[in-house]
Order: sequence, then structure tokens, then C-alpha cells
Amino acid sequence: MSLQLRLVFYPLFLSLSFSLSAAWYQDKQGIMGTNIQVEVWSDDVQLGQQATQAVMVEMERINQLMSPYIASSELSILNENAAQRPVKVSKELFELIALSIELSKETQGAFDITFASVGYLYDYRQQHKPSEEQVSSLLEAINFRHLLLDSQQQTIFYQHPKVKIDLGGIAKGHAVDNAIAILQAMGIQHALVTAGGDTRLLGDRRGKPWMVGIRDPRHADKQAVILPLADIALSTSGDYERYFEQDGQRYHHILSPKSGHSSYEVQSVSIIGPSSTLNDALSTAVFVLGVQQGMDLLNRTPGYDGIIVDNQRKLHYSEDLAQR
Repeated sequence: MSLQLRLVFYPLFLSLSFSLSAAWYQDKQGIMGTNIQVEVWSDDVQLGQQATQAVMVEMERINQLMSPYIASSELSILNENAAQRPVKVSKELFELIALSIELSKETQGAFDITFASVGYLYDYRQQHKPSEEQVSSLLEAINFRHLLLDSQQQTIFYQHPKVKIDLGGIAKGHAVDNAIAILQAMGIQHALVTAGGDTRLLGDRRGKPWMVGIRDPRHADKQAVILPLADIALSTSGDYERYFEQDGQRYHHILSPKSGHSSYEVQSVSIIGPSSTLNDALSTAVFVLGVQQGMDLLNRTPGYDGIIVDNQRKLHYSEDLAQR
């Protein structure tokens, strides 16, 4: 657990040298179905290179664990078997699914990983959507309460035969948080890690804030907002990330668990807070809830702020952010 809001960093690459090897070290790769970017400051070449590599290794590890598109992933195996019997899973996957259920409760079901019970029928590359009959027949399967977790046995059971789950609204944020923890353990003090719409900043940009641009959802080359940030995370969910248009209608990947269809009240949501994992999920929940209910959720969530671009392209700020 995102104005598609895309993040743009100014300046993208900065090279300062207080010793022969003191510099910013960067890497970009395509993992988890999105663009992964890492940038770290190090005064040691080997450490800088090892740090960027460690981030990519962690991203691929989580991809292999949680991708619904990799048949051998733990998530795919869970989806294949959990409606027949309780399936024992790793501690990491169990805890992330347990957190997802708690977030479903907190958001009155706006964030719900069982959306995939219908969502798997959408193919945005092939511009394919399910029929109304298919959506109606599977809508009952979208309900986080169908997930039965046994913390003693560390097993998960699907209490509805048609349930599928997808961690696309929280796994990338989890991966970013893990990557930052790895960098901290390596002694890195200034870094940026991005996975699609999820970004976390470690420290500042050596005496200056990171200037993070939030993309205009309808103009890829324009920024709606530019924020000076440091030692914080930001996640954006937008209707431009995975979508296709058909008969004048935009079909995008952020589905309402209530309807099984794309949510249309807003175009993008950006959440600022200390945890990429929670930011990721909150950006999805607020997108589904819409402006009023979404802002109500943010305003009662300490430490988290948000910016919403509604379907009329108007900007809305959470109370704490508006007062800054």
C-alpha cells in the first residue's frame, strides 16, 4: 500500500566531492512492475555501490515473494490453495496481510486486498475489462472478513471460494521501508528510494531539502505541486498509472471494493508520513473514499498529511498541511 502522480526529483543527480570518492551513487531498474530508483551519498565507492545493489536485491526478493504475476511466489501459492485449506506462510507475508486487514477496518473497507477477486479480470495492457455479469458474480468475494488468520499456526484461510488477494496497494511501500532500513544498517545517512509512486527519503540532500515534484495527473511533463522534504516518505496513487480508455471512459487500477469498478471522484492522492507502507495503503484508501471522507480519514490520522487532486482538477490539502 500512488495530477498519474509521478515523482520528480530536483536535481535528479548531484555530484559533490569532498574526497576522491565522496559522491551520489544511483541506480534504476524495472522491478515489481514499476520503476525502482535509488540514490545514496557515500564517501566510499565500494559502500556506495554495495548500497544501491542491496536495495535492488531487496526489491527483487519482495517481488519474488509477493507478486501475483509470478506463479512460484508465496502470494500466488496462497491464492491457489487458501480457499481449500489453511496455508502456512512466512512471517513477513503473514504480518503484512494482518496489517492490511487492520487497515481495512480503519478505512471502513476502502482499502481491501481482496479487491483482486474482481481486479484480476482487468488487463490494462490488453485494454480488457470484465463484463457486468462477471463483476456481479464475484463482488461478494471482495471482503477482507473472508480472510481467516491463525497467528498460532501462521496460516491463512479464505472463507469464500472465489477470494483472491493482491498486495499491490501496500507491498511497494513495504519494500521501500525495508530498503531504507537496509541502507541505515549500512551506515548510509542520505538517500532516496523510489518504487513507482512510493518514495522515502533518508535524511536531507546534504544540507538542503529534497525537492519532490508531484505530477499533474493529466500532463506528464508538468508538476502540480513541488514540496521541500527531508527524512520522510511520500506515496502517490493516481488514475494514470495503469489504465486504458474505452468509449470515452477511463478504466484504471484503483477499484472500489464496493462496486468492483474504478473510482472516479479524484485523479490522484499523495500521502506524506513516516512510513511508506502506511502511506501506500492510505493513498489507495483515500482515493477510493473521495475528497470528503478521505480528508476526514487523514485529519484523524496523526502524523499523516495528504494532497488530493479531484476530478475537477482542484487541489485539496489536509488540515495540518494547509496550515503550514
